[in-house]
Amino acid sequence: MMRLLFFIAALFLSSLAAQDAGGDLNLGDRVRPLPGANRFELSDHFVWCGAPVKGPDGKYHLFYSRWPVKVGFAPGWAIHSEIAYAVSDGPAGPFRHVNVALPRRGVNPATGRKYWDADVTHNANAFFHEGKYYLYYMGNHGDGKSYPMHRNHQRIGVAWAENPVGPWTRLDEPIVSISADRKVFDSLCVTNPAACVRPDGGVLLVYKAVEIQEGKEMGGKVRYGVAMADHPEGRYEKRAGRIFEAEKPGAHWMVAEDPFIFHSRKYGDRYYAVTRDVVGTFTGAEGGICLFESVDGLDWRPAKHPSVLGGRFRLEGGGLSDFKIERPALLIEEGEPTYLFGATDGYLKVGKISSNVQIPLIGP
Repeated sequence: MMRLLFFIAALFLSSLAAQDAGGDLNLGDRVRPLPGANRFELSDHFVWCGAPVKGPDGKYHLFYSRWPVKVGFAPGWAIHSEIAYAVSDGPAGPFRHVNVALPRRGVNPATGRKYWDADVTHNANAFFHEGKYYLYYMGNHGDGKSYPMHRNHQRIGVAWAENPVGPWTRLDEPIVSISADRKVFDSLCVTNPAACVRPDGGVLLVYKAVEIQEGKEMGGKVRYGVAMADHPEGRYEKRAGRIFEAEKPGAHWMVAEDPFIFHSRKYGDRYYAVTRDVVGTFTGAEGGICLFESVDGLDWRPAKHPSVLGGRFRLEGGGLSDFKIERPALLIEEGEPTYLFGATDGYLKVGKISSNVQIPLIGP
């Protein structure tokens, strides 16, 4: 009898596991209003991006981009941004600025030329893996004045450290650069990296790219591609094709932006991405947040429940935000998304300085 009970219990648990593995992730249903205190801001700097990681120390680490308010939001981000580090005892903050993680580093003494990320670090994306924090980012260099020069020099790198305070190991060369073929989608610049650990221990990385368009200094359409590596510090190989494409490709300059990706064993044993739905192609909400899914990391489709946020988000106590969420990122704890981090209030509209907010997500 006891053996039969154990057998029945095992079948029940297996059934639950199977349900979890094939479950549909519906982030939109989990989003809760933003409490007023759930905001990280600095009085003299624009705060952008926001890559949250819960460390083995039980603390919550936030890597973010910042640049002085006095230089303006845009093109200030492309010429003056640096990735900094903040920490909190809880996922909703308050976060406290600690230091600059990836400062400008100027000239490489070995070559006498500027490093590829000599002047700017931006677009933080991070995870903790096998005892190290891995920080993916965009870097560029330029003359400190020209927006097109800095923007078109965008390349992608990774740094790592055993402690989020540093020191960080940075590479002399980017891990993803432009393609030599002037006709392909990533021929002008690459930026906006998003990475996660694959089930086999390798890394999946998706990136934003701009194509060369003759006669246009800033190039043409903005699209996304994929690169993979066997290890976070390893060699990254691009994969053919573009991702986050509309079913009926149109003339839009950009349809998706700012992805954050992760792999979930619990929800279908697949990859998920939250992205900005730039013109409402996938959710109908211009500037909203969309959920994509993929079995292999190469073929991406809108998830069964694609809508995560509309163009604005709810505030605790009633009302809606004045501005949309950009640079979305999820805090994942024990396999569950618990908070949606995002940058908001850009461009110093009506006196506001951009900040990072932490939107609660209720459990399943």
